[in-house]
Amino acid sequence: MKVIRTIEELRAEIGHRRSTVSGPVGLVPTMGFLHEGHGSLMQRAREMTGTVVLSIFVNPIQFGPGEDFETYPRDEKRDLAVAESKGVDIVFIPEVQEMYPQPIKTKVAVSELTSLLCGASRPGHFDGVTTVVNKLFNIVKPDFAFFGMKDAQQVAVLEQMVRDLNMDVTIVPCPIVREEDGLALSSRNVYLNAEEREQALVLSRSLNVALEQLENGVTATAGEVRRLLTEVISGAPMAKIDYAEVLTFPELMPIDNEARLAETGNDCILALAVRFGKTRLIDNALFQTKEGNPHV
Repeated sequence: MKVIRTIEELRAEIGHRRSTVSGPVGLVPTMGFLHEGHGSLMQRAREMTGTVVLSIFVNPIQFGPGEDFETYPRDEKRDLAVAESKGVDIVFIPEVQEMYPQPIKTKVAVSELTSLLCGASRPGHFDGVTTVVNKLFNIVKPDFAFFGMKDAQQVAVLEQMVRDLNMDVTIVPCPIVREEDGLALSSRNVYLNAEEREQALVLSRSLNVALEQLENGVTATAGEVRRLLTEVISGAPMAKIDYAEVLTFPELMPIDNEARLAETGNDCILALAVRFGKTRLIDNALFQTKEGNPHV
């Protein structure tokens, strides 16, 4: 496994591997502090490609004022051990100065899909995401790029960007990985104290309650599902709801409160963002009404 810190060296190494190693190139973009959710992306990349590139970069332009850029958890030594155990070929760990040698004047922005959910509560966040991912695509030129469905809005936004800009890369969405008790794996889980960690289980619990109703043939409306999610989450005293929403997926279009989800003809996402103390966690589940959804 090679550890590379400059764009020039990375491009040279990928060029060398394209001429000497069979199979496509896969990219797994991360901000580090790797967990088994990231591990599942690396494993999928290993299965599908001949060269696996893992990027570790805490991207400053996707953090807003007062967010946790400076304190975002970092552990390079551990990350490298995890990457090696998953069969990664190249780890790209640039400094901020390498990625942004001067103040950036060009950004890539996807409209509409970024105006709600996390985009509404974190203005500018997705512009930072799409810009840095665009840069990574231009540097690595991957055939496949692997992203976790825990950040389902991010997946939808990046797929839209790839389609709109005719990028020669395929986004591969990968399932959410959870702890045994249901908590979705996240690098930010480390911020939770014991009580917050226990109460955070209400996220997966609320999604399961709603899905059970829908999958048991209950013709619940979007409004009823929203109310059910809110009621279950509100049972956790420390939970402060940012949003508990139901939208079409991957279009992320609003669904009328009176519309019955099973009759909409669209796949739907039940999406949550909830704070426990200072930690904001997201989670989601898809309710599939159409066959062949690549995200399920």
